[in-house]
Amino acid sequence: MEKSENFLFILIISCVAAIGGFLFGFDSGVINGTVDGLKLAFNSDSVGTGFNVASMLLGCAAGAAAAGRMADVYGRRATLLVSAVLFIVSAWGSGIATSSLEFIIYRVLGGLAVGAASVISPAYISEVAPARYRGRLATIQQVAIISGLTAAFLSNYLIAALSGSSLKVWWFGYEAWRWMFWMEMLPAAIFLFALLLIPESPRFLMAQQLKARALKVLTRLYGSTEGALKVAEIEASLAADHHKPRLSDLIDKSTGKIRPLLWVGVGLATFQQLVGINVVFYYGAVLWQSVGFSENDSLLINVLSGSLSIAACIIAIVLVDKIGRKPLLWIGSAGMAITLGICAVAFSTASLDAEGNLFLSDAMGTTALISANIYVIFFNFSWGPIMWVMLGEMFPNQIRGSGLAVSGFAQWMANFGITMTFPIMLTSIGLAGAYGFYAVCALISVFFVLKYVHETKGMELEDMKG
Repeated sequence: MEKSENFLFILIISCVAAIGGFLFGFDSGVINGTVDGLKLAFNSDSVGTGFNVASMLLGCAAGAAAAGRMADVYGRRATLLVSAVLFIVSAWGSGIATSSLEFIIYRVLGGLAVGAASVISPAYISEVAPARYRGRLATIQQVAIISGLTAAFLSNYLIAALSGSSLKVWWFGYEAWRWMFWMEMLPAAIFLFALLLIPESPRFLMAQQLKARALKVLTRLYGSTEGALKVAEIEASLAADHHKPRLSDLIDKSTGKIRPLLWVGVGLATFQQLVGINVVFYYGAVLWQSVGFSENDSLLINVLSGSLSIAACIIAIVLVDKIGRKPLLWIGSAGMAITLGICAVAFSTASLDAEGNLFLSDAMGTTALISANIYVIFFNFSWGPIMWVMLGEMFPNQIRGSGLAVSGFAQWMANFGITMTFPIMLTSIGLAGAYGFYAVCALISVFFVLKYVHETKGMELEDMKG
């Protein structure tokens, strides 16, 4: 490592950007403990509840699609600042909502924030980090996402335990489930103020032809000599196309067709959702209650899953810049296919009790619980972090914002589809059928990775080809 490189500064600003990931996780996971409260407060059926839970994801899709363009025009940092404000507004409004429509509006606003943060935080980290440890720093984003999910699960568990139930009135005459949403306002405020202290992405500044500002940032990151060299490298990568980035750059001018690299990005983004991970995150409490666990036990299992996820992400941090992105992806796919298949078999043995609730034998309940948590581990040292690492770095400078926008949109639309259909699948083909479907998708993703995904380990962003 060069002595002039300011590693501590690079680490700090990467961690600030990753707070967007923490809020992404918290905002996504907080719904987990509030489903029963939403059903009671808004008197919704399974389809209505599914939409209340999944409504945020429509905002996520729109936020991801808009954020790429917004980041290319106004900057990565400016886009994250807007998302921080939306996180605060959404957290307050979701808790104070008195109707499904009002709740959905605030959740969609939160979705805009999550969608923007999900694509711009890893892009920012990739654009400030040196190639040799860019994967490790970008993986911080996933650690932050899982930490946010775990914090939401823990917060939900503690609030439910202290109040007696998510449905009971707690402080100041408001139900406990409302306080679960309001807890998000604290990290959102921290994110807003921390963003004011970090610089704009130097690669955005170069794309905007603000060379002096870019040089100043790069000098602060890498030192004067390396900073000047990096300016020249970025300038050369942009020289072939002098215009500012735009969405039409995703069309290959020589063929008139969409660049194949974009389809790889869309495939990565979509498969990450088709393996069903967010069913565990969004419906975990309901799922475990449906097979015999109490509300408190179910919320505590979520905390366990979150903790295992963080440990798995640490494994990814250790391995991503050593063995590469592609091996982690296909190993994770294979592991998820096997563990999801075991879960499907376990759930196929479930029976109904006198009240119509699903019931598993002790042996099969234990098997499902262990397999589900091993599945979470496989996801979080592979597709969880690596998909975001690759989307943040695989696109050339000229199309990074646009490529992220389209891939992020695809990711959140797939997320919406999976989340919206799970309650319906639960009442039609059951848990075994749902988990069987996710297992098949995981198996297909093995072949997708082996055939279409190219390794990016150690490559400079300026060397990425579109």
